Amino acid sequence: METQGGITVQRALELPALRSGLPEVVAGADRLNRTVRWVHAGEVPNIASLLKGGELLLTTGLGLGTRPAEQRAFVRRLADRGVSALVVELGSRFTRLPTAVVDAASSAGLPLIQLHREVAFVSVTEEVHTEIVNLHYALLQRADEVHRRCTEALLGGGGIPQVLRILADFTANPVFLETADGQLLYAAESGSGPAAADPLQVWEGLRGQRAARESGPPAGAVLVDVPGGGHGTGAVRARLVVPAVATPLLPVHRMALERAAGVLAVVLMQARQEEELAARGRGDFLTDLAEGRISAADAPEQARVLGFKSADGPLLPVVMRLTPELSPSGNWSLLARAVLDELSSVGVPVLLGVRPLEGRVPLLIGLRTESERTAVADRVAAALRAGLRRAGLERTERAGAHPPVVVVGVAGGWGAASAGLRHAAETATAALGLSDRPWYDARRLDIDLLLWRLRDHPDLAAFVDRAIGPLTQHDRASRPPLLPTLETYLAHAGRKAETARELHLNRQTLYNRLARIEELLGTDLDDPQTVLALSLALRARRHLP
Repeated sequence: METQGGITVQRALELPALRSGLPEVVAGADRLNRTVRWVHAGEVPNIASLLKGGELLLTTGLGLGTRPAEQRAFVRRLADRGVSALVVELGSRFTRLPTAVVDAASSAGLPLIQLHREVAFVSVTEEVHTEIVNLHYALLQRADEVHRRCTEALLGGGGIPQVLRILADFTANPVFLETADGQLLYAAESGSGPAAADPLQVWEGLRGQRAARESGPPAGAVLVDVPGGGHGTGAVRARLVVPAVATPLLPVHRMALERAAGVLAVVLMQARQEEELAARGRGDFLTDLAEGRISAADAPEQARVLGFKSADGPLLPVVMRLTPELSPSGNWSLLARAVLDELSSVGVPVLLGVRPLEGRVPLLIGLRTESERTAVADRVAAALRAGLRRAGLERTERAGAHPPVVVVGVAGGWGAASAGLRHAAETATAALGLSDRPWYDARRLDIDLLLWRLRDHPDLAAFVDRAIGPLTQHDRASRPPLLPTLETYLAHAGRKAETARELHLNRQTLYNRLARIEELLGTDLDDPQTVLALSLALRARRHLP
């Protein structure tokens, strides 16, 4: 059994040297899981003053005294010092242990063992100390293995969130990274071990415990400093906090955390890493909310932990979706900072997160009334695009990449925020490639969302081929292409004058192209059913693999 820096009393009794003495536990049998940190042998009455706690004390009983009062005081002093167990060899001083010694040990909860045969105390010391050293070496190997996995995760591009998840899985407890002044940067939940409460709920409870204690970690928790604050030797840049929520914390866990702290210190030296971690943490919260892993009852308090101070008004879900060409290439901290700076002028509470793997920036906006939805959406969309420009991503946009898509969901309470965020995120993906607009109303893109969900269904590809296949084949072989003409014509609801102006064509040229389209497709562009089918086919074509 792994213990706090040693072996258990039970394990010591199982080693050959003590086992040869025929040990009998006469008190404290329920405390044999106590940690033995060291072994000491002695016969003086004041031996407790020479000990530090955690020792297995070997004696023949010469220092116990002759009177019951002396014997009880001897045992109490050992218990007060924190000795793990008292082992008395019978024969030299006692043929059996006095009742006062046994009763005092039982009252103090001190394991008391009597040996019925003589043993060499030096052999006991050697065996127990060897066992402790071997266990410590095994712990070091386990901690080093976790350190190796953390390093490989960073070198493989996994980032600090993956390192924290490795630590959470290893300890089977949530792991928090906070700033030096106690602000939460990122929370990682263990994917193994017993199910625990939501990490943000745990964090809020921890913060309350630490405030009550005023200093030091809460009971059972481990705090490890991440060095590198830039203010001299010993400065702290961040702090790892691990509470014993699901399982107890062991020495190997602290060893692994201390080694991981060195790795994290190197990564945090890069500019704005703390900002990116905080933004990722908020992105994880918004994604968990969208996917139903956080209830409407728990969400307000957890959002408050992340800095979202919304009034009692409606909540507006917003999602910005970036194409791979617009991705900040790992520098999401710069994008998050730029966007937050721009949003600060909007004048409403904002909770902004980033989801780098999905290329998504989810937000939750606090409104005063639902009537200001459109006005706030205009300002938020403008701030998001201004943040992209400040982050240096407008050059890529001019180079031909699809512009970012901003989708605004339906305003409502916390109960509606989950579905609203999920709908906005899916719609933002479905809207990639549409004509550039400041923002899209999620409610008006349901057809695009439906077609996007059907993108892998063979019937959709067959429908598109039947509807506009001849035009696609024409455009591959001939000029001018006719699909852009049809798209523009349908976008202007069949108004020929507006279509001609946008395409920079004279009227007769447009008429000729429209006639050619009707000829190729065998349809009438004045027929409403034909127009509906062609519009759907053109919209579906964007989503096909």
